[in-house]
Amino acid sequence: MNTLYLAWRQPDRRWWPVGQLTRQGSDYVFTYTKGAISAEQAGFRPLLTFPDRDEVYVSSKLFPLFANRLPPKSRPDYSDFVQWLDLGPGEADPMILLARSGGRRETDMFEVFPLPERTTAGRYDASFFVHGLSHRPAEAQDEASRLRPEDRLELAPEPGNPEDPHALRVLATGTHLGFVPRYLCGDIHSLRAASEESVRVAVRRVNLPPTPMQFRLLCAIAAPWPAGFRPLSSPDFEPLHSLVPAQPS
Repeated sequence: MNTLYLAWRQPDRRWWPVGQLTRQGSDYVFTYTKGAISAEQAGFRPLLTFPDRDEVYVSSKLFPLFANRLPPKSRPDYSDFVQWLDLGPGEADPMILLARSGGRRETDMFEVFPLPERTTAGRYDASFFVHGLSHRPAEAQDEASRLRPEDRLELAPEPGNPEDPHALRVLATGTHLGFVPRYLCGDIHSLRAASEESVRVAVRRVNLPPTPMQFRLLCAIAAPWPAGFRPLSSPDFEPLHSLVPAQPS
C-alpha cells in the first residue's frame, strides 16, 4: 500500500479529497490535490502541517498528521485494533493500518483512504467498513451482528439521496445496514456498468460489541478490472504538483 488520500468532510456530509500521501522508497511524500481547490468554497484552508499549497512535502518519517491517527502500540487494546481490521501482527504497517481503519478522529473532520490497486490477477479488490451503521435502527445492527464471513451482501443505488446521488446502500437479506464509503461509490458504479453480475460484495469480518461501531462490519468487494479502467478518476483526486521533492531534512 503506497498511496493514500486525505479527505476533508463537512457536517452536511459533503467531502473532498484534499491531499495525497505516497510512500516512495523509505520516504513519505505529501502534496495537495485539486480537491483542495474545490473545497475552498466550503472553507477549506491549507493545514498547519502543510501550510503551502504549492509545496511538495517529504519526510523520512510518517507525518504527524497521519501518525497521530493510529493508536500507539503501547495501548492495551492495540492488538484488538489490529484484529478488528482483519490484519495479522506482520501486516501492521502504518500505511496499511491507515488504509483499512480510515484514520478518523472525533477531534477533526478528516478521513484517510487508499487508492485501489490492480491485483496481480488483474482484479479490483477493496475492503471497507460499512458507514452509518451506528445511525441505523437496532434491528439493522442486530442483523449485522448475525452475519458471518463470506456472507453475500447486496448494493442498492440511492439516486434520490439529497446528500449524494451516487450513494450505495449495503443490504443483508433486504435489511439496510448502512452505506458504502463515498470514495468507493464512483468506482463501483463504473465496475457495475462494465459487468454488474461480476461485482461481488461479501462480509469479510464481523466485530461484535464492545468494538466501536465504526469497526463493526468489514466488507470486501471484488470485480474484474475492466480495460482502461482508472480508479478514483475524478479530477479532484489529481495531485496539484508532481515536482521532484527536495531531500528530506
